[in-house]
Amino acid sequence: MAFLSDPVHIILGLPLASAALLAVLPGYRLSSRINILACLITFLAAFALFFVERPAPGTYFLVDELNIVFIVLNTFVGFTAATFSASYIAHELEIGRLTPAYLRFYHAMYQVMMFGMNLALLSNNIGLMWVAVEIATLSTVLMVGIYRTHEALEAAWKYFILGSVGIALALFGTILVYLAAQPVLGEGQPAMIWTNLLLHANDIDPALLNLAFVFLLLGYGTKVGLAPLHAWLPDAHAEGPTPISAVLSGLLLNVALYAVLRFKMIMAANDMALDPGPLMITMGLVSLIFAALMLYRRRDIKRLFAYSSIEHMGIIVFAFGMGGPLANFAGLLHMVMHSLTKSAIFFSVGHVAQIKGTQKIAEIRGLTQSHPLLGWGLAAGVLAIAGLPPFGVFMSEFLVVTSTFSREPVLALLLVLGILLAFGALLLRLTGFIFGEPTGELKPSEASYVPLFAHMGLVLMAGIYLPGAMVAWFQAVARLLG
Repeated sequence: MAFLSDPVHIILGLPLASAALLAVLPGYRLSSRINILACLITFLAAFALFFVERPAPGTYFLVDELNIVFIVLNTFVGFTAATFSASYIAHELEIGRLTPAYLRFYHAMYQVMMFGMNLALLSNNIGLMWVAVEIATLSTVLMVGIYRTHEALEAAWKYFILGSVGIALALFGTILVYLAAQPVLGEGQPAMIWTNLLLHANDIDPALLNLAFVFLLLGYGTKVGLAPLHAWLPDAHAEGPTPISAVLSGLLLNVALYAVLRFKMIMAANDMALDPGPLMITMGLVSLIFAALMLYRRRDIKRLFAYSSIEHMGIIVFAFGMGGPLANFAGLLHMVMHSLTKSAIFFSVGHVAQIKGTQKIAEIRGLTQSHPLLGWGLAAGVLAIAGLPPFGVFMSEFLVVTSTFSREPVLALLLVLGILLAFGALLLRLTGFIFGEPTGELKPSEASYVPLFAHMGLVLMAGIYLPGAMVAWFQAVARLLG
């Protein structure tokens, strides 16, 4: 009973136990239901962290205002993606793209991925966090290649190789942080505990800390999908199962961003250390403008929205690079809105791919005529991610732009340029999706619409009204980030 009374134990233990069970269960329907149930219970345990007394920071685990934002979002999208996945993957089984053995593997790896991401978010040890990010990465690599086609295997290998380079850079940065902290905190665990590092940050050698952050930003920035370290992301989205595309865009990128923010806080607490803001601003702007231009050249619908993810992660990293209460608040809000909206878009894209039998944009036309509910759902998602009111993405982008304009007008102009370029590309594609005569195959859609409209409902509500408790919570996290 002590295990069940602590939400942290459930958040970490249940996915791991579920993975072991799902690896041996033969029936698809039972496996999919257990996968959904495990994700639901994990989400409820994460949500319970708002109401129970938080455990004191320990050697390995930490619960504070910052990681609650990430862990609740992570488990919620994990649950909705598992719900969508149940019917979507059933269709893949019916048409022969997957076999029952691969489905057991898929469900087991889904829970391993959730465990890795949850562990990374709850870690108070910088070494354990690195291991957890690697677990999440390797499990998604295996799922990206699950169709076993030439393209899927190539995408998985590219993801594995580039991800390995990134994680190696992050490991080197982590080792440098340990070496910098060792003279102050002593050998072993104390020099790897994040709360210790933050408390004694001002006593740590700033030169080593500066070098470490460069490696950490490049390493974890590869996982975030920042240009020019982004090459794995479009292929992984295009060739993997659509539920995994939703998880990659909505969750895994955020986990890597969380690691960057943790180390940024240590940098900010050292008076002599390099200001991490300009590095993050530069990488954010480069990612935004590069991805916005690349949106015009995409021919595959999943690659299109993969580049949209790069664009929005650029905006988020830019906001956190600017820093300050308003920019940090805007960055957090944009991260949440992007996760909900982009995963909803990939849910709708999964429907489209099943209906049309293709991911080629040229063969997707007239969805509002052939499938009105799906067509208008996709239209709402694209309009939301493009930044139109009254959706929550508009509010977060507006806050990022205004907070930047009040401090650095030139940077604000570059930011607006990138946002407008992406806006034009998405609207150009949207007109083709929803208008005109339907073309290509018109198969029935098997997947559930509930996750799509649940996400879009939350994004619409956030654009119209943010509850006072949520605003106060985000303000507290923004202050924590410095």
